[in-house]
Amino acid sequence: MTFPDDWTQGSHTHDGVSHTTYRQSPSTGSGPGVIVIHEIPGITPAVAAFGQEVVDAGYTVVMPSLFGTDGAAYTPLAVGKAIRQVCVSREFTKLRTGVTTPVAGWLRSLATELHEELGGPGVGALGMCFTGGFALAMMVDAPVTAPVLCQPSTPFVPGRKRAADLNLSPGDLDVVKGKCAAGQQVLGLQFRKDPLTGTRFDTLTRELGDAFIRVELEGRGHSTVTEHRRQAGVDAVLSFFADNLH
Repeated sequence: MTFPDDWTQGSHTHDGVSHTTYRQSPSTGSGPGVIVIHEIPGITPAVAAFGQEVVDAGYTVVMPSLFGTDGAAYTPLAVGKAIRQVCVSREFTKLRTGVTTPVAGWLRSLATELHEELGGPGVGALGMCFTGGFALAMMVDAPVTAPVLCQPSTPFVPGRKRAADLNLSPGDLDVVKGKCAAGQQVLGLQFRKDPLTGTRFDTLTRELGDAFIRVELEGRGHSTVTEHRRQAGVDAVLSFFADNLH
């Protein structure tokens, strides 16, 4: 079965690289665009369910499939397979600091195409875990006006330097800081005791100041809007989209 089977499957190509995409529009017609980027191990049922929540809130959602098996359950085996896949891929950075993940160019192209079709002030972008920082990178050269970082976990910790790194080059970080100084905001969600996110929220607070909206949930959970979903986190995301995409 193709999953999610009630979404429209397509693809997007940029610079010779193609990835499958899934798209769903609200029942009222086309709403502002939001790109939901899945976590490891892929577009699980929980990721798809969150995407549908965003659709039901009035947004046209595109979910790119960057790795993993679409529709597979969140299991240790699926996680292991996805980690092996991303570790050998040149599209992603895993341990290096001070660099922007290469797949950011593909995601920026997808965001630009969606915005050209739908119009409006811009599009939303939400990354999770391994892809958590990708939404920040998409701000650099794409019409992303509502970036959301859910438990950003790349580069992988341990290591004090990696734990604080934003998966951005210094030049790209300067662009992000300039946009925030001009009024753009960034939303971040994490569990307060999540060891995988390191000290990145402290870095974001220091670099972006009041433009960084920091939402920290109590406990040692990880996946704020999917496997360990908290309503407060989902509500914060939808409120942020409403404020920045309408």
